Amino acid sequence: MDVEVRIRGLMMDPSTNMPIVVLKDVGSDTVMPIWVGVFEANAILIEIEKVSAPRPMTHDLTKNLIQYLNARLERVVINELRDDTFLASLWLRQGGEAVMVDARPSDAIALALRADCPIYVSEQVLQTARLNPHGQPEGPAAEQLRGWLEGLNDEDLGRYKM
Repeated sequence: MDVEVRIRGLMMDPSTNMPIVVLKDVGSDTVMPIWVGVFEANAILIEIEKVSAPRPMTHDLTKNLIQYLNARLERVVINELRDDTFLASLWLRQGGEAVMVDARPSDAIALALRADCPIYVSEQVLQTARLNPHGQPEGPAAEQLRGWLEGLNDEDLGRYKM
C-alpha cells in the first residue's frame, strides 16, 4: 500500500548543510525527510518557485520526452529504503500499458512537480523512515532530528512551504 505525500518544505539540514525535502503524509502528521544533493534541491526549488529557464533543464527535458512519446507520468513512488538510500520509481502510462522506470527520489520528485502528478511513499518505507509526532523514533540522533522537524513552523520553512 502506498501513502500519498506532499512536499512540506525544502530546507538545509543545520548539522550537515545538506538540503532536505520534507514530505508529509496527506492523511496524518507524519513527516519524512529525504536528504538530496544541492543540484537536485535546486531542480525542485526551481519548479516550486515556478522559475522559467531560457532553455529546458534536465527534468523539463524528461517531461517533454514523456509527452512526445505519447506517454503520461501517472505517479511517482518512493518504494524502498536500502542501506540508508531511498529508491523510487516513475509510473508511466503509454498506449494503455503501465511502464515502471527506476529513478532517484530527488529526480522523481522534481519530475512529479513538473508533471503535476502525485507523489507516494510505500507504507513500509514510511514506517521505517517516518518522523511521527505521536511515535517513538529510535536512538538519540532520530530523537534530535524529530525534535528539530517537529519544531519547524511556516516561517522556518520560509518561501519553500507548499
